[in-house]
Amino acid sequence: MIGETLSCPVMDYREVTVKALSGYDTIVFGSRAHAGRIDGYKKMREMFSKSGAKHLVLFVTGATPNAAEKVITAFWKQNLSEDELLKISHFYMQAGLCYERMTFGDKMMMKAAAVMIRKKKDKSDSDREFEKAISCSYDISDRKYAEPLISFLQGGILITS
Repeated sequence: MIGETLSCPVMDYREVTVKALSGYDTIVFGSRAHAGRIDGYKKMREMFSKSGAKHLVLFVTGATPNAAEKVITAFWKQNLSEDELLKISHFYMQAGLCYERMTFGDKMMMKAAAVMIRKKKDKSDSDREFEKAISCSYDISDRKYAEPLISFLQGGILITS
């Protein structure tokens, strides 16, 4: 959706090379939030540093509701250094959860999280949203969640140091 809107190529990060990235000033890397981490980000960070590209823009999709700002802020702090938080424009988009595509280990981890949150006595609004978000598979991918990133890229406003 983002590539089509911006008329730019979309590449699978598992197949992309430093040479392929070298032809661009700006690289947009999108991935999923997985077990509190950004799938493939370590590899992309290394390739970006070798590519000669000037800007890296990052987006992550996941099951956490966009409204859970404290959770999302903590996620970014867990995955990006202080320098990266300042220099890399980053966006989160709620998108859903697919138990059918998860590994057995991931399913067990999600079930354990669901049990822990279900047993919690004094649930916050964020806890209740999280409990609802991980209860079953769903896809709420929507252009409206990508719009801030698309607008940002269309505006050509990039953070520079």
